[in-house]
Amino acid sequence: MTYTPATTPRNDWTREEIAALFDLPFTELVFRAAEVHRAHHPHNEVQLSTLLSIKTGGCQEDCGYCSQSVSANSGVKATKLMEVQQVLQRAAQARDNGSTRFCMGAAWRNPKDRDMPAIIEMVKGVRSMGLETCMTLGMLTPEQADMLSEAGLDYYNHNIDTSPERYGEVITTRTMDDRLDTLSNVRMAGINVCSGGIVGMGETRGDRVGFIHTLATLPDHPQSVPVNALVPVKGTVLGDMLADTPMAKIDDVEFVRTVAVARITMPLSMVRLSAGRESMSEMTQAMCFLAGANSIFTGDKLLTAPNAGDDSDAAMFARLGLKAMAIEQTQAEVDAQRMPKGCARLEAAG
Repeated sequence: MTYTPATTPRNDWTREEIAALFDLPFTELVFRAAEVHRAHHPHNEVQLSTLLSIKTGGCQEDCGYCSQSVSANSGVKATKLMEVQQVLQRAAQARDNGSTRFCMGAAWRNPKDRDMPAIIEMVKGVRSMGLETCMTLGMLTPEQADMLSEAGLDYYNHNIDTSPERYGEVITTRTMDDRLDTLSNVRMAGINVCSGGIVGMGETRGDRVGFIHTLATLPDHPQSVPVNALVPVKGTVLGDMLADTPMAKIDDVEFVRTVAVARITMPLSMVRLSAGRESMSEMTQAMCFLAGANSIFTGDKLLTAPNAGDDSDAAMFARLGLKAMAIEQTQAEVDAQRMPKGCARLEAAG
């Protein structure tokens, strides 16, 4: 029987259907994912994204994978929130290096109201450069989500991390429902949702099924789905637990399978190949692109974790025949075009 990729997204996926996708022969699964990808996205274009830690360390959450938790003995020092101008300078550098998306992360359980004015200025400033904006600041209230929406934030990242069943083994200071509540607040504010998770934390395939099922059955699929491979950090719960064990690194084939199933179940989403890329071979990354990943984080660091650098990525793109998505117009340029159109509509109405 010929497989026909779905033309419209579904939100009624069952765990059994997702498990069946994982169980497909590897080449069949990747082929199906590639078909879905080509039906909805430019197949040789990959978005370059940059992630900056605007406030590092000192987080009150006890996420077992995170070097920025106060529970970790990782040596990461807590810092204050960066100055707005420093952030904008880094965003300008990212744009000059080819990034079209600039993500800003703060190690907070949730932002304080006193921090919001600076956060808002960062969003407005980065967006004025024509860059896509994303923030990850922890849990948000509806009011904070509205403020970010009014500032023009494009995406808000809040990962669910793993399956509902596995979640309590990784984090105890907030629940899966807490995370889903923030995603709901973001969605209701009109901001695009960015939510994914981490694989290679000692979970089972059933957990990976549950992780994707949770995302693929949300009222709307996340517009952005980052798939991370755990970077085990000494001094973190999971880093110490998995060190020198076979579970310390997810099998490359299983990682590609996870990317492929995410692509099939959430066909319109940007599937982002995120943390852990520095330990992947170029061919593993190539298989991820074939299976539907269409965004990477470039630069030497992701928050506090090492990452493949710009030069390395440029060389890989050249060998694979991939091209980076082009930078769009600046917000000022967009506004300049929009104003005459608005005047024209008023004149037509008159």
